[in-house]
Amino acid sequence: MPAGLPWPAAPLALALLLALALLLALCRPLWALRWSLSRDHGCALPLPRGSMGWPFFGETLHWLLQGSRFHSSRRERYGNVFKTHLLGRPVVRVTGAENIRKILLGEHTLVSAQWPRSTQIILGSHTLLSSIGDLHQQHRKVMFSRAALESYLPRIQKVVSWELRGWCMEPGSIAVYSSAKTLTFRIAAQILLGLRLEEKKFKELAKTFDQMVENLFSLPLNIPFSGLRKGIKARDMLHKYMEGAIQEKLQRNNSEDDSDALDFIINSAKEHGKEFTMQELKESAIELIFAAFFTTASASTSLILLLLQHPWAIEKIRQELVSHELHRLEKLGRLRYLDGVIKEVLRLLPPVSGGYRTALQTFELDGCQIPKGWSVMYSIRDTHETAAVYQSPLSSFDPERFGAARLEAAGRFHYVPFGGGARSCIGQELARAILKLLAIELVSTARWELATPGYPAMRTVPIVHPAGDGLHLHFWPLQPACCSED
Repeated sequence: MPAGLPWPAAPLALALLLALALLLALCRPLWALRWSLSRDHGCALPLPRGSMGWPFFGETLHWLLQGSRFHSSRRERYGNVFKTHLLGRPVVRVTGAENIRKILLGEHTLVSAQWPRSTQIILGSHTLLSSIGDLHQQHRKVMFSRAALESYLPRIQKVVSWELRGWCMEPGSIAVYSSAKTLTFRIAAQILLGLRLEEKKFKELAKTFDQMVENLFSLPLNIPFSGLRKGIKARDMLHKYMEGAIQEKLQRNNSEDDSDALDFIINSAKEHGKEFTMQELKESAIELIFAAFFTTASASTSLILLLLQHPWAIEKIRQELVSHELHRLEKLGRLRYLDGVIKEVLRLLPPVSGGYRTALQTFELDGCQIPKGWSVMYSIRDTHETAAVYQSPLSSFDPERFGAARLEAAGRFHYVPFGGGARSCIGQELARAILKLLAIELVSTARWELATPGYPAMRTVPIVHPAGDGLHLHFWPLQPACCSED
């Protein structure tokens, strides 16, 4: 008999404990049955194998804690197509070039673009993530057209050079991921939005934006202390600042040389007889920073890490640099080896693990049915890791695999760091340009080495980043003579 309970209460307490134990034992099978019954009964194919986890929470906590191991362990157990339950929704996780090809080319017929509910709530409804059709295409062309990118390049180069000089002047070690986020946020704020910020305000906004992005992929629970509530709070603070900055922008006339992506959006809308509301402009401004900031900071960190681990690649880049007057996109495109380095960095450490879609109709994938209404998450990282064309040499850093004479680069859907199809990443050309300019500035003006006994492990949720205290390096300026041969 439990201590302190009168005798008549003992059977009741025991019955309650047994009922609770029975409920816990049954809740997972009942939850799995609930989703098993949601299959499309008009299709004879089975649901993919996999686990739906616990009621409502699904396997979200496992995903957050295990990172890339979550997907690889289940892929080993269930195959390239498996079901799970993440962030409040049933999800089919997809790996493999042929499977991904069907998803990416099935936009608007088999699937439609879909982000987690928390992401949609925080970023808003007036963004490229939510737009479709002509509006989507118009925004893509305007925001990151070739003309727009060429106007950004000289300014990006100045920001990269200025930030790197600061890294080299730092007496202690540099936390690379944190510094890369500062760099890419500065590029987004100054060049894409044209914000004129004092350093104190810049750091405050960068911190707030970081908090918003860190909570984009959270459970859709708008309750105190939840990730979603924190993300909404950070977003509201950013919107408040952006409103004042946009009003100031609308009142001044920028020269063509100073035009930024937000100017291009505003002017293009006027040309099409449309005036954006303040809410639309604020959400577009936040999306522009999102497109250039978080994932590019991840890729910049990976670039620095992999170049440090493969110093021979640094020497090859230096040999290729015959001119530093790289202010046009076509000149950057002539650096074939550097282009291979960037592609190899994005192959080995793609910033995001995959993309999200919603099934518009039930369809077949790898012998299983994907029910209408379910989420589909295609895996970029797993596809890169398992693609047969990249297994020789196995998982090595080999920029020349993307050379014209090598066949490995021919598989279009074996390599999808930016997704593909109509919904490929809107900022991919900008990201490539930033990474190339960063690499050029690094190898031309600096040397760097590890400031810790070993390399940190890399985490993959929500994006690739160093674990623990991060990646700490020492940077020093090169003597001018070091690259005089170029």
